[in-house]
Amino acid sequence: MKILFHFLRWPLAGLLLVAVACAPPFKQVTPGADVLIHEKLELIRGKRVGIITNQTALTRDGRHIVDVLAGLPDVRITALFAPEHGIRGDRPGGEWIPSYTDSVTGITVFSLYGKTRKPTPEMLDSVDVLLFDIQDIGARFYTYISTMGLAMEAAAEKGIPFIVLDRPNPISGAIVEGPVLKPRWKSFVGMFPIPIRHGMTVGELALMINGEGWLAGGIKADLTVIAARDWNRLQWFDQTGLRWVKTSPNIPDLQSAMLYPGIALLEGVNVSEGRGTQAPFQIIGAPWFEPERIKKELPVYWTYGLRIEPTEFVPEPVPGAAPHPEYEGETCRGFRLEIHDRNVFRPVSFAIYLLCALQKLYPDRLKFTPGFDRLTGDERIREQILAGEKPEKIIAGWKRELNEFKAKRRRYLLYP
Repeated sequence: MKILFHFLRWPLAGLLLVAVACAPPFKQVTPGADVLIHEKLELIRGKRVGIITNQTALTRDGRHIVDVLAGLPDVRITALFAPEHGIRGDRPGGEWIPSYTDSVTGITVFSLYGKTRKPTPEMLDSVDVLLFDIQDIGARFYTYISTMGLAMEAAAEKGIPFIVLDRPNPISGAIVEGPVLKPRWKSFVGMFPIPIRHGMTVGELALMINGEGWLAGGIKADLTVIAARDWNRLQWFDQTGLRWVKTSPNIPDLQSAMLYPGIALLEGVNVSEGRGTQAPFQIIGAPWFEPERIKKELPVYWTYGLRIEPTEFVPEPVPGAAPHPEYEGETCRGFRLEIHDRNVFRPVSFAIYLLCALQKLYPDRLKFTPGFDRLTGDERIREQILAGEKPEKIIAGWKRELNEFKAKRRRYLLYP
């Protein structure tokens, strides 16, 4: 009965489940980095190469792209560029990173998360071609795609080819969810008019950014995307055969990545999203939470696919991940979240239901920060929550723009 009810209320999810059930076994995925190395090396052979990368840029056999290319006699790496969290992925979110010399290769590492977030012309003086190889996690406010867009812009202005070595979207490419960013909320945590969960790879996004004229002044990059081989849009990261590497200090595993598009919205309110624990984005709460009372306000339908267990936790500083977490040293009551049916669970919609429940139960306790509107990309979401609007109405309010985005993105999709 529960499954029938679910299908009747959510037919598209039912179709998705049928598609997953009928799909043939997935093949092991080959990242774009491997395709470059083994089949398309002529794109960089004999050229001075700059690479925007971090710890996630591994080949299928577990070697880092920089190590592999540095070992080739006809490839010369002249500059590395570090995004948020640094080349090694060990810097907390929001922490500025200075430029430095890599102790392993001796190559200059220019920070793109410090005084500048866009490569300067001087940084590119020693570069003939610029590569981008970073594992994204499929959420608009994960800043690697902003770094990519700004680097594309800098390369276009300098007349340098830009190559994206594509990787799978780890939370699948079949689900698109959330409000589309309004231009007035453009920031480093949302540079382009895409929904929170966009369902695209970085390569597909690069094609869309370029094709839609979203770079400054409508400038076009000399863009090449080297697609990952044998990835399917229904495929989740643990079905790719690739090794998971912590994509940032607070995304230790795929479970955190799957929850992130919704639970990250709690960074814009006075609720702990689990930083300072061993399970960030999988544990949420606050000292003023009453878990059982809140749980009764969450309809079963919108928690379908998710297990919610009441818990207590004390956020503590975690070097390199959460130096000063929300409610540091305080006992928080809340929930442990575990996705058990990822094909039907919708994290952004769940977050809206949760915030509406908190506003209803604790109107004097729940506080929004200015960052909340930057995360949603639409101030109407906050206004509707504060006004006591039904979550169903809030979610329905982004449907038209979401459908327009889906129609637009079709011509940039690279994978079945």
